Amino acid sequence: MNAPKAFSNRDEALKALYDDLSARNMFPFWATSSDVEHDEVRQLMGSQKAVPFVWSYKEDIEPILHRAAELVTMDDSERRSLILVNPGLNPRRATVSTMYTAYRLNDPNEIMPPHRHSPNAIRFGLIGSGNFTGVEGEDITFGPGDMVLTPIDTWHNHGTVGDESAVNLSVLDLPLVETLNSIYFEHDYKEDAELKKKQTARFPTDYSQRIYGHGGMMPRFVSHKRGTRAASPMYVYRWDMMREILEKHKDWDGDPYEALMVEYIDPTTGGPVFKTITFFVQMLRPGEKTMPLRQTASLLVAPFEGKGYSIIDGQKHEWNQFDTLAVPGGSWCQHVNASDTEPTVLFVASDEPALKAFNLFNRWGRDEAGDTVHLSDR
Repeated sequence: MNAPKAFSNRDEALKALYDDLSARNMFPFWATSSDVEHDEVRQLMGSQKAVPFVWSYKEDIEPILHRAAELVTMDDSERRSLILVNPGLNPRRATVSTMYTAYRLNDPNEIMPPHRHSPNAIRFGLIGSGNFTGVEGEDITFGPGDMVLTPIDTWHNHGTVGDESAVNLSVLDLPLVETLNSIYFEHDYKEDAELKKKQTARFPTDYSQRIYGHGGMMPRFVSHKRGTRAASPMYVYRWDMMREILEKHKDWDGDPYEALMVEYIDPTTGGPVFKTITFFVQMLRPGEKTMPLRQTASLLVAPFEGKGYSIIDGQKHEWNQFDTLAVPGGSWCQHVNASDTEPTVLFVASDEPALKAFNLFNRWGRDEAGDTVHLSDR
């Protein structure tokens, strides 16, 4: 028997086997070359994977927002938002594998009709004091740094009130919900069986602050079951409250891996505002640099104040105010405040709650010696 001929026949047989597998929509879960041996993750996720990336607000997002506002009216489309698509996930509408960030500029007095959907979403004010969201009968006008919730299945509408345009960013868990085959949208809003283009306000404009804006205290004489009861009933978190917490703790040591990080919580549970995403504000004091941190959660980071850079898997990514930075889960990441005189403030979204629900959330850090240590859950 000729040895080379036998080897050639095996190659031909393997090729035929792999061709048949592909034709039948199957995948071989065995290593066939030294570079993937015992690397199941690489075999299964080799096709599409989110990559670290920065979208520049000043250079890219802002100019396109203004061009879109000139060319696309509310009559053309009620959804004039710019979705950030991760280069590693294109053409999926995803900024990381489970979430996306979108930016929107609304012209003066531009209000869209109510709608609702299965993804959870938030709006975070960037520019202007007239950003507007009406959600489940609570009319909310919000400015820079204010965060507004539009949880799963809640009727809501967006826009601007007043004579100035306004810009906000939104974060949705739509890619995760899409993966779970659970996406739906509804647009036929009714009150008393009659179609309406605007929700009737049923609560005072300061309802969320009046009921939930006093840490550690909450009225028992009102119902806290709002919307589908699947999220925080506090629909707006004001920036002045967050700023006060940051200022009171700016001289504390903070965490070596996260600096000063404050989480938005559901006041009725003490947990995250959504079951799928949680949100933080992170402050880096002048010149502060966090220790390298790796976690299974993916992050969307929007610098709200200041500028700096992040080192992700050894690569430097510079960012400025209102940019968005994608940090895929599993990446080593550390943040650096580039200023020696001013703090940097970051708005952060994380899919940590979704991972915790499946016992998949883990964190690791590197210590001063460069050794990897497993970090306990918060």
